[in-house]
Amino acid sequence: MNKVLIVVLFTCLMSEGVFSQVSFEDILDASNENNWLSYSRSLDNQRHSALDQINTGNVSDLKLQWVWQARSLEKFETTPLVADGVLYTVQAPNDVVALDAATGRIFWTYNHEPEPSRTCCGRVNRGLAILGNTIFMGTVDAHLIALDARAGNLLWDVEVANPDELFSITMSPMVVEDKVYIGTAGGDLGIRAFVGAYDVKTGEEIWRTYTIPGPGEFGHDTWSGDSWITGGAAVWNAGAYDEEANLVYFGTGNPAPDWDGRDRLGDNLYSDSVLAFDADTGEIKWHYQFTPHDEMDYDSTQVPVLVDRLWQGRERKLMYWANRNGLMYVLDRVTGEFLHGKPFVAVNWMTGFDETGRPIRAEGMLPTPEGTVIRPHVHGAINWAPTAYSPKHDLYYVAHWEDSGIMAIEGQFPQGLGINRRQTTMGSVALEPFLNNDEEAWGVIRAYSPDTLDPVWEFPLGNITWGGVLSTDGDLVFGGGKDGYFVALDANTGELKWKASLGGQVNAAPMTYAVNGKQYIAIAAGSSLFTFALSD
Repeated sequence: MNKVLIVVLFTCLMSEGVFSQVSFEDILDASNENNWLSYSRSLDNQRHSALDQINTGNVSDLKLQWVWQARSLEKFETTPLVADGVLYTVQAPNDVVALDAATGRIFWTYNHEPEPSRTCCGRVNRGLAILGNTIFMGTVDAHLIALDARAGNLLWDVEVANPDELFSITMSPMVVEDKVYIGTAGGDLGIRAFVGAYDVKTGEEIWRTYTIPGPGEFGHDTWSGDSWITGGAAVWNAGAYDEEANLVYFGTGNPAPDWDGRDRLGDNLYSDSVLAFDADTGEIKWHYQFTPHDEMDYDSTQVPVLVDRLWQGRERKLMYWANRNGLMYVLDRVTGEFLHGKPFVAVNWMTGFDETGRPIRAEGMLPTPEGTVIRPHVHGAINWAPTAYSPKHDLYYVAHWEDSGIMAIEGQFPQGLGINRRQTTMGSVALEPFLNNDEEAWGVIRAYSPDTLDPVWEFPLGNITWGGVLSTDGDLVFGGGKDGYFVALDANTGELKWKASLGGQVNAAPMTYAVNGKQYIAIAAGSSLFTFALSD
């Protein structure tokens, strides 16, 4: 496309009224239900929309509106953003695409060709951030870039970390005021991970905090010898923000090496933890470690969900967390106090919690030379996919695996159980035969009580799932799985109200938005983005 045509197109787009300025107040209060301005719509990560045009009474009339096909066979794990009728998504690994949210026509594409780099689990990208007229993206070669949202041209590009040292970025950035926050992936490869805050206008680093304490810092003695230098604790999924507390929250991944802890004795702080950082300075205000001295790769990089509600008769600022280790938690997000925790799937590696909320290890549940069956699987009860909380229904929705387990062998990658060795592989784009037996995992979407963490209803999936969920005021919960089906469930009962076969694995989380009074539901599956709405 020549420069004259670009200018003409840009002028036409501006005259149509798209590409509006997005303020931080727009992101923070998330009151414009037409938009989806951060990874989980709001910075509390509730992943709930008050849109109700699509509801239990008419969802059976949902029809495909448009499809955008990516030119990539990498996993499609991105949740799009929508701002005033413009949808922004990522073609893996790092091409940003702006589309008309009502029709799917392309406005512009920005290509970032990453430097050769190693990643543990595919060259994926989970999303973008927006502020003003700027789009922010982290790249698999560990850059943070800023683009003009109106035309797609590069504004700035900073190297967050050296990809030659095995750093990468796979998460969606998070914007708070004048800062954009990003964390580094590569924990399986032996990095010392960190979270950084960067100036939204220039990309200049404002603060950097490592997720593994160095000499003289609290927690350094939880790593034997020099194991802290390459101890992992990566940050590779979205964070959350509490304005009143001025805290940003991020979950951290496994210690490295993943499944052999003999050379990294100790609890290995702050791996497998949630960290609360002062948003302005990066100081760690509190932490909670879900799995001390992890030898099962139980990354705690699930997305924290923040809820203000009554807890045991008292108004509390809570954090809900369905963890890869098979346990579900309620924490006080101001103090980090452990309030409640319990298994939500079959778990045999722990027997309960002590008075501080530390898990009590079950005797003998560790990797051994002859092998030990440990539940859940090394890929977890849930992996990275986001959960949802509905303030209308007061339910916590989680898509996860049940009955997963693995043979943990000392010094080796854990060995699978059952006959279907492909079943629990990391998500890909293509559908695969599913040959399950009673020893293997199966997928489920469940609603949980936020008071007791007990299940309220469940909907079994046809396979395991790497996808997240969405809840709406239309009394619906949307989700999907590795079998390629996208489903809409009654938010109160779990009854199936609608489904569509998308022909590829669902490895992302659904989202919703509205354009000109029409509500849309979007989901990535296979290598395409599918968008649905009611028939006109």
